[in-house]
Amino acid sequence: MVDIAPRQTTTAAPFGGRASMARTSTDAIARTTTGAPTPSRAPRRELPVIGGARDIAIDTTRSILLVIVVALHAFMVGVSLDVNGTPLLENAMEHWSGWPVLTWFAQVMPLFFVLGGFASYTQYSRLRARGTTASAYISSRLVRLLIPAGAAIAAVTVFLAVLTVTGVSPDVIATAGFRISQPFWFLAVYIGVTALVPAMVWLHERNTTLSLLTLALGAVVVDIVRVATDIPAIGLLNLAFVWLFAQQLGFALADGTLDRLGVRAQRVIGVGAVATLALTMLTGFYPTDLYAALNPPMAALVLLGIAQTMLFLQLRAGLRRFGALPGIARVTCWIGDRSMTIYSWHMLVTIAIAGALIIAPFSLPTPVSLDWWLTRPLWFVAVGFAVFLVASLAGRLERRRVTAPAGRVATVAATLLAIAGVVATLIIGSVGAVWVIATAAVALALALVARRAPREISSR
Repeated sequence: MVDIAPRQTTTAAPFGGRASMARTSTDAIARTTTGAPTPSRAPRRELPVIGGARDIAIDTTRSILLVIVVALHAFMVGVSLDVNGTPLLENAMEHWSGWPVLTWFAQVMPLFFVLGGFASYTQYSRLRARGTTASAYISSRLVRLLIPAGAAIAAVTVFLAVLTVTGVSPDVIATAGFRISQPFWFLAVYIGVTALVPAMVWLHERNTTLSLLTLALGAVVVDIVRVATDIPAIGLLNLAFVWLFAQQLGFALADGTLDRLGVRAQRVIGVGAVATLALTMLTGFYPTDLYAALNPPMAALVLLGIAQTMLFLQLRAGLRRFGALPGIARVTCWIGDRSMTIYSWHMLVTIAIAGALIIAPFSLPTPVSLDWWLTRPLWFVAVGFAVFLVASLAGRLERRRVTAPAGRVATVAATLLAIAGVVATLIIGSVGAVWVIATAAVALALALVARRAPREISSR
């Protein structure tokens, strides 16, 4: 997130932010783990706190989840040639019977939103105490999200244009645009829930339990009505209920509400959530494929988010020790500094590599065949290295210091513009011209809220 406060502080960004532990001394790492000061030199930057030191487990877990998302999306990309030699770009997992089981372990988006809620509550509470207004907070978050995402959207526009000019099949271009657009649903939803952080924090502080129960019940009601009417579009209402619930659960994690439940209660709640989810699957109300429960989102993800959060609480101490290891802290910090860049760019990078394979002078294995499985380790290495290179270069944009002193009207307009631009790519991302419109919308949104920070704020 963008720093509104003086530069000696570090904000908790939406997808990991700047994790900064690796840039501090070993003593600073120990301080974040134990909360106690050390007698040796102080850390370079003060970490944001809500009733205690920053929790390394949060930053470490967010980085792990981002790696899982990138790896999973790479896993899903299938590229081959049909019997006529026509290039095929498809979801390889549509041909694999083991996919539903894998989603029980790989569907991490609920926990993503929970930990994002933790970061949002931590930052907003700290900045609000310093007098920052809600609109200033929202506009700064928009800038932090849209700079790397906007650059990625512009890059996709150029990529599709190059494919068109070089005579690539329109079907392949349309498929590439569609596949690249799919992960951007997260950006659209995250902009929306982020814009509601001040209002949702207000509700959380008035009645934590009631706000959580209301959102969870709303998600269940939407699912019941969707199934009863057989109108899938009704399920889109859960874009609000499901993900706001996960964010709200993150608030409860940040202020210590969940810790006060005690270990036994946490375990009972977690096991109960898993049992309820399994029961609803056995009855056929929810799919066993938890990625199928993502579009539109279903209350199954509410149960999954609860279970994942309770599991995180059980593993938290171990994650702190793991995250405090110098090498892990450096990796966490690197990923955190470029988190939104990694997410926004990874699918473009993956599709570009897949396209290069199509024109390569060797045969391609059929997705989920034995040869295909044997080549997956090399594929993951290639995608990981390419994403690393792109994030190293494009990530510099994400690290730029920009202020966002926009007023309420400009902030609302920028939010709506950004969401509209991203949603356009989701609905008709197979059409190249839509990416041009999305690029313009995001650029205009940024123009409404972003200004280059003064030298004393932008210096690192």
